[in-house]
Amino acid sequence: MSEQNTPEAFVFYQYDPSLAAAVIFTFLFFGTSTLHVYQLSRTRTWYFTALVLGGIMEAIGYVGRILSSRQSPNWTLGPFIIQAMLLLIAPALFAASIYMILGRIVLALDGEKHCLIKKKWLTKIFVAGDVVSFLVLSGGSGLQTNKDIKVVQTGERVILAGLLIQVVFFGVFMLVALLFHQRILRDPTHASMSPNLPWQKHLHVLYIVSALIMIRSVVRVVEYIQGFEGYILSHEAFLYIFDGLLMFIALAIFNWIHPSELIPGKGRGRKVPSRDVSMNNL
Repeated sequence: MSEQNTPEAFVFYQYDPSLAAAVIFTFLFFGTSTLHVYQLSRTRTWYFTALVLGGIMEAIGYVGRILSSRQSPNWTLGPFIIQAMLLLIAPALFAASIYMILGRIVLALDGEKHCLIKKKWLTKIFVAGDVVSFLVLSGGSGLQTNKDIKVVQTGERVILAGLLIQVVFFGVFMLVALLFHQRILRDPTHASMSPNLPWQKHLHVLYIVSALIMIRSVVRVVEYIQGFEGYILSHEAFLYIFDGLLMFIALAIFNWIHPSELIPGKGRGRKVPSRDVSMNNL
């Protein structure tokens, strides 16, 4: 363990970080993020920029774990805080893009009357909650850079608050999406009956990705309730199974079924359907 293992000092890790796992996930996230950058530039779906930035943050976070794994047991602060902060806050950027997709689906289907929240406020409310969560998580992560265990414990409580904000907003979002889906099936709009608008496929993708982020966030909440010496933070496998793997699957799903198929981007140049940039054609 770290040389700072004293009663009042913060020990960076309760285990020796795995180099192999960190390298694998670094390549996975750089791979999916690179493909997202390509898809973003080709389809000009700029509302997906937050998700792409989140993917890059994930990749850099695992680079931090690579550096930490090569320092065991004398870890330094820099690599630890890079991985702790970036892996914690990156999914908030995924959530921001998901919120924007639902707003655009409602708009594309002319289905505002079926939505629990007016389209004018739909994206704004959830993105605002996401921004608050992002800032609280960032602040809590910043407190964890302190070597005083009491300050670190305060940081844990702040992070827990940020995660709870994220879970509450995401839970309400999933409820709004499900109710919208249910109502528009009962009372379809003209746009929703178009065979050229595969909106249900993209709503199902939102459900799957939202479930992955929700599972990850709930596990993180339990992690911070247990505290730094809890079972989850003491076992590295939880990070890779319930965070890294779930978030990679979420990004890969959007690589495969890109929202530009339903909601083209705006900008100069020709709009490119997602089938032109799907993984099958690369």
